[in-house]
Formats: sequence, structure tokens, C-alpha cells
Amino acid sequence: MKDRFDLDRWGTFMFGLGMQELVIIGIVAILLFGKRLPEVARTWGKHYAEFRRSLSDIQSQMDMSDLYSSRPSSSSYTKSSPATSEEEDDYDVATAPKFEPPPSEPQKEPSTDSV
Repeated sequence: MKDRFDLDRWGTFMFGLGMQELVIIGIVAILLFGKRLPEVARTWGKHYAEFRRSLSDIQSQMDMSDLYSSRPSSSSYTKSSPATSEEEDDYDVATAPKFEPPPSEPQKEPSTDSV
């Protein structure tokens, strides 16, 4: 049985960063923000939570729209008897009007005036 804290498992933490990179990021954060670090982290956490919540809402709306679009509506489609050929031929086929080129100007015939 492998140890729970295996080096292979702990070689990379968040976002593919190793322990050394995370320590360097922590030191830079302390140098930049100092005493304000807890406040900055709290603000960042609130914004991150709000972002995740909005992503979750969008995802649930997409799932709901997929659910409604894939389910046929029973009230809109009710059929009591099978369609006959007369019922199927009852609709008009939509056709576009034929293209007619604009009338061209009559060509002038060469004049037969002799000098």
C-alpha cells in the first residue's frame, strides 16, 4: 500500500505548481501586501466564491434548457389517428419566386446612312 503523502502525488499542487513555486508565490504575496494580506485574501475569496456561484448558475440554466429542449411537449403534440396520405398532402410547399432578369434596353441597330 502506498503512503498517503507520496512524493509523486505531492510533486505538484495547485495548477501544476510544485512546492517551491508555491513558497515563492507566498513570499512575494507577503512582501507585496504585508499586513493587508488577510484582507486581500478575504476579498479575493469573496470574489472567487461569487464567480463560482455565477458559473454554477449558468451551468444549471444550461442543463435546464437542455432538459426542456430534449423533452417533447405532450400538450403541443397530440395525435389520435395515424396520418393518411390526404392529410400529408394538405400543406403547401414553400417556393421562392422565379428570378426574372430586368428588361434590357433595346440595342440600337447600326445606321445605314451612307455619305
